[in-house]
Amino acid sequence: MTDFDDIRPYNDDEVRPVLDRILADPELADAVARLKFPRLAGPFGFILRPLVRSVMTRQLAAVDSVDKFQLVVEKYMRHMIETTTTSLTNSGLDKLDPQQAYLFVSNHRDIAMDPAFVNWSLYHAGFKTLRIAIGDNLLTKEYVSDLMRLNKSFIVKRSVKAPREKLKAAKTLSAYIFHSLTEDKANIWIAQREGRAKDGNDSTNSAVVGMLTLNRPKTQDFSEYVHSLNIVPVSISYEQDPCDRAKAHELHAQRTTGRYEKGDQEDVQSIAKGIAGQKGHVHVAFGEPLRGDYSDSDAVADEIDRQVWANYVLHASNCFAYEQTGGEARSLPYSDKKRPFEPGNLRDERASFDLHIGATPSEYRDIVLGMYANPVRNKLKAQGVATAK
Repeated sequence: MTDFDDIRPYNDDEVRPVLDRILADPELADAVARLKFPRLAGPFGFILRPLVRSVMTRQLAAVDSVDKFQLVVEKYMRHMIETTTTSLTNSGLDKLDPQQAYLFVSNHRDIAMDPAFVNWSLYHAGFKTLRIAIGDNLLTKEYVSDLMRLNKSFIVKRSVKAPREKLKAAKTLSAYIFHSLTEDKANIWIAQREGRAKDGNDSTNSAVVGMLTLNRPKTQDFSEYVHSLNIVPVSISYEQDPCDRAKAHELHAQRTTGRYEKGDQEDVQSIAKGIAGQKGHVHVAFGEPLRGDYSDSDAVADEIDRQVWANYVLHASNCFAYEQTGGEARSLPYSDKKRPFEPGNLRDERASFDLHIGATPSEYRDIVLGMYANPVRNKLKAQGVATAK
């Protein structure tokens, strides 16, 4: 037993027993059948479930380590990238050392795909795969928790409410992250805030930075400890967000009624939609390790924001939305090639974007436009340029 056993990912010697347990769980076979065959899983579930279980059992028969499990995941990830993105690109990794362990603090747009795309980019550039922070609010089923921990996820206890227990959980999490970085030399992914930036306005919650620094010895300088964490801001940008209308529906309800009641399995549905939905061009931009002089958590959060905004790779969809909300996007650099935005040369892209916006319910069309336009505003803000409201 260690201090981290209840939150850490599974070790190699735990992989086979965990796999045998979840393969015997009928809920997993049912969930996979519904994800792969949504129209058939209802009326023909009694046929599909045994077939799905048989296929999973065969695919996982030789898996007895975390690395082997991730090789299986890699095959599914490759298929997902080929079928739901037009391209996946990255930048900034040439400035990082594959032999170093980094704490990647990322903007947050998609529950599962954000860390997955960061992981893919790192793995194929010769870096170690990530240990991924995941909130226990997403682990509504035991097999979901098992699958996440098999894939090197560790648990953030967001369900803890009592102040004393909440502080204890935060201190344990902080210590685990520091231990992973310094002792295990493991890369870490964590979102810059709790919950996705549903309005497209990426901002770091300084409380996240506060949690990361809870493990700092009182005698150690704050900036020195921040440097030891090797924090690297990451900007993930999607040409099209498969969950944009669902996010807008939620934001509209909050705006008009002051509240929104999330369904029991809504997060699971968002994960499935994020995986299966069309995303267009996806870019992962890696920043530089934080090495400045920081007075407090707010100063660290400000630097993360600056890098996330400045490094964010815009897509034509962002520029179209910015112009439709009163801004001037002409000649702004977009795409990983940093082409100047010239709408006259993007007629097909504009037609596709306009069709998507036109199919969005009119009552929250402005919210969808805003979530695509806000990255442009933030990028200009990082450059000190005034923006349209």
